[in-house]
Amino acid sequence: MLIRIIVVALCICAASAAELNIPPRAQEAPTGSEFAARIAPLELASRERAILAEVKRGNVPAFWRRFVEVKIVSSDATAVFRVAPDYFAIGKDEDYFLVPMTPMTAQLLADELGCVLPTRKMVDDIWRAAALKIEPAPIPPSPAMITVPVFSEHDAVVRAQRLEALSANPLGTLVAGHKKDVVITPQLIDAPGKVAIYGWHRKDGQPIQRLYLGHTASWVDYSHGVRFVAREMMVNGAPTTYEAVLVDPALCALLSDEGPITHPRYAEESAEAKQPYREKTEELHFDPGVRVILNSPVDLDAAKPIRLILYALPAGNTIEQTIGRRVSPGDDWHFDIQHIGAQTRWLRTQQRDANLAIAYLECGERSWVLWRRKHSAEPQRIPEIVAVLRDRFTQPVRLVFASHSAGGAFMFGWLDGIDRIPDEIERIAFLDSNYAYDAALGHAAKLADWLKTSADHFLCVLAYEDYVALLDGKPFVSENGGTWGRSHAMLHDLDEHFAFANETTDGLRRHTALDGRVQLLLKENPEKVVLHTRLVERNGFIHALLTGTPLEGIGYTYLGPRVYEDWIAAD
Repeated sequence: MLIRIIVVALCICAASAAELNIPPRAQEAPTGSEFAARIAPLELASRERAILAEVKRGNVPAFWRRFVEVKIVSSDATAVFRVAPDYFAIGKDEDYFLVPMTPMTAQLLADELGCVLPTRKMVDDIWRAAALKIEPAPIPPSPAMITVPVFSEHDAVVRAQRLEALSANPLGTLVAGHKKDVVITPQLIDAPGKVAIYGWHRKDGQPIQRLYLGHTASWVDYSHGVRFVAREMMVNGAPTTYEAVLVDPALCALLSDEGPITHPRYAEESAEAKQPYREKTEELHFDPGVRVILNSPVDLDAAKPIRLILYALPAGNTIEQTIGRRVSPGDDWHFDIQHIGAQTRWLRTQQRDANLAIAYLECGERSWVLWRRKHSAEPQRIPEIVAVLRDRFTQPVRLVFASHSAGGAFMFGWLDGIDRIPDEIERIAFLDSNYAYDAALGHAAKLADWLKTSADHFLCVLAYEDYVALLDGKPFVSENGGTWGRSHAMLHDLDEHFAFANETTDGLRRHTALDGRVQLLLKENPEKVVLHTRLVERNGFIHALLTGTPLEGIGYTYLGPRVYEDWIAAD
């Protein structure tokens, strides 16, 4: 089949943001350069999740959303496919970042947008159709070529080339030549776990990069670009799909110079490949009547510290219910309301700066409030338990205190039993659990002094307007006695030490200080419903552990859909 390209792609298609399943870009979304700076310190997995998160929030330039037609004619067939005018970018028209990514992330985005990745032949055809052909600008190879600073360096070079031609070729013009493409090839069937790259055409039409599958799929360098093509296309005036054309022996030559391609996509990572750890548990018992399950990675990275989360259970819940599991009809509903186990596993895929371990703390009374009343004469017991758990590890340990509901009584019992908060405490997180807060007991002073001693200390408080909530038609906490009242008291007291910024979005009042290291997030409750467990279940534990860090809001939304579903254990 003789094929030639006959139409230079200057026709702007009507591919709208709705067709591409991209929401409108928020005005406050980071620009391309801001996003690049934000992901520069992240490891690959976290960086890729950040890319996906920005797309879900619509942070894509307006010009990139207008796809361009490329027309291919053979002796007996005509094909028209639509292609993005440039490689995938994050940001806005005035400041966008051509972001390299793994083929797995590219495939996820393609699926989300109703798009596909091009073949080698399609890359050639796109280059020939491009009204603007940019000369490649390689950077000498080095170990840094896979880092975001070098991505940004190359992006600046390409941006300068693009600006020189902007008057004659405005944004939205089909442009090519400035990146290698991540492509689809039938050779991927025999090369699992690899990425196929091709292109980077010089002005004479010769590609610098011949088709190459020598890198693993996790290899991402500055020269890689991802060009999305709309899945729906036309052949001989009739609608069809990219996959249907590629699998058809009579038509595949329109898109492929390697014959039919029966599986034109990158395979998702297996569950085993996605899991970056294996976990182990041990059970410990302390007098009087305290049971602890300590969960940690089997394969500890000796070069990294331990981040040990001490999670005090809510009243009435067992450790097993708090960890959670995938439930079936008839199962106890308590197993499906927190999922701290799954949220911890999700966090392990993100927080790669430490070995993440968690200790679940349960008392015989199933209420830390009742336990403290019963053992009020032994205030040293909680600090002793904390010390024993910390000393289970030989590596340096960073401690995180977290609790839900009445579990806050454990944390305040610990706070009441010490003179000052040690520097080894990295984070304190109250998940609707600060009922026992009392400035008269020195809580505000201790928290403020601790926050002032290090830029590595974080405080997060999650609460909701509980005093208006109705249970069986009646209120169940007073205006000052619930977490809404206690959080406002804490805010008032800490405001004497720190300057707070305050904003309200979608009914969530956000009070922040110390560049986000201190955050009190208070959910309004006009429906008067009980949100006590929802604050935890809807990614609350994840958020409480990430506020104030570069990972905050990356790959998840607080009070949004549960992002940890794949990490929920079957039993």
